[in-house]
This record gives sequence, structure tokens and C-alpha cells, in this order.
Amino acid sequence: MYYNITEILPSFYDLTTVEVGKHLYWHIGNYAVHGQVFLVTWLVMASLLAISFWGTQNLQRIPQKKQNFMEFLLEFLQDIAKNQIGEHEYRSWVPYIATIFLFILGCNWAGALIPWKLIHLPEGELAAPTNDINTTVALSLLTSFSYFYAGLSKNGLGYFSRYIEPTPVLLPINILEDFTKPLSLSFRLFGNILADELVVAVFTLLVPIFIPLPVMILGLFASSIQALIFSTLSAAYIGEAMEGHGEH
Repeated sequence: MYYNITEILPSFYDLTTVEVGKHLYWHIGNYAVHGQVFLVTWLVMASLLAISFWGTQNLQRIPQKKQNFMEFLLEFLQDIAKNQIGEHEYRSWVPYIATIFLFILGCNWAGALIPWKLIHLPEGELAAPTNDINTTVALSLLTSFSYFYAGLSKNGLGYFSRYIEPTPVLLPINILEDFTKPLSLSFRLFGNILADELVVAVFTLLVPIFIPLPVMILGLFASSIQALIFSTLSAAYIGEAMEGHGEH
């Protein structure tokens, strides 16, 4: 008697397939949105809110385990903002930098830790929201708007003098830089997360037992690094915009 391995282990092959470019579309008016991205995004946001409420209940003067963790995390995120923006200006930007870091970290880890392929959708598949270019572009545009706001609120119209410094000859290059910043942020994050999921899927298909585990652990580390890079660069761009370009 002969057996088809795909009939014996259908769930295993479901775990090792990757769908790129297929989406579960939700139609809202005249717009079509990627439903699977919204589902995982809402789950990540709900998880972050739940952890925040849990970690900030019954705060004590002498911190215990969960309070120690939350304070360590806050100090870590404050250091990112302080080192890039400056000691005098960083406090008002800690919420934004912290939110960007935690949201990207949550999205990346959700894609790396949860076996979404066991949940079947009519079209597409659940995965990390950051492996969708629309998510990473939206996050990058938020950073772009933030550093424009930071520069204008600090320096007024003098902020635009940065485009002709140190010489007006550099005007086209300085303008182009405002387009390359969000492009590099979005494609770096999107490419790394998508590549990590593809590598894990391929290794799981080729050597399904133990070999993929180190790759998955490395993926978790890389996901954390990507969240750190994105938030650090966001803070650096904001700090650069707040420099006194108009003061001479």
C-alpha cells in the first residue's frame, strides 16, 4: 500500500507554504484594504495595551518584578530619544519613539512566534503586518511628518534654510534627501521581515525537524534589531530637524 506524504502531513505542508502578493481584501466604500494586515495589527495593538495596563497596576515606591521590567523598558526607550534628539528636547518625543519601537517589535514578533499558517483565510494569509509594504510606508511617512513638524515648531520658517546649507548648489540633493529617508526606512523594514519569513519557510520545507529552530531564533533577534534601527533613525531625523539651522 502506498501513501501520499502530502495526505499524511497536510498541516506540515500548510506551514511551509508562503503566499506573496495575495491578500484578503475588505472593501470600504471605494477603497480596498488588506484585511489580514488589519487583523494582526489590531491584535498587536490590543496586546501592547493589555501589557501596558498590566505592567502599570499597583505601582510601588520599591518596584517589584513587573514594575522593574516596565521601568527598564521605559529607561531604554528614553535613552534612544535622549541620545538622538538631545537632553533638552527629547522628553516630548519619548511617546512617539516608544510607540514606534514597541509597535514594530510587536508586529515583527507576532509574525515570528505565532503559527499563523494554521489559520486559513479565503485569500492570502495572516503574517507580520510589517511584511506588507503599506504598513512600513505608513510608519515611514509618520516619521517624515514628525521631523517636519519638529523642525518647523523649533525653528519656524528658518527650518527651510537647511536646504541651502552649506551652499545653495546642494538644494536639489537636500530636497531629494526628504524622499530617500522614508524610502530607505520602509524598504529596509519590509525587506528584512519578508526575507526572514521566506528563509524560515524554506528551511522548514527542506529540513523540517530541528534545523529551522536556530533560524527562527536568529529571526527574533533580527526582528528586534529592525525595530531598534527604525526607532533610532526616526529619533535621529527628528533631532537633526530640530538643530538651529536658522540661527546664525
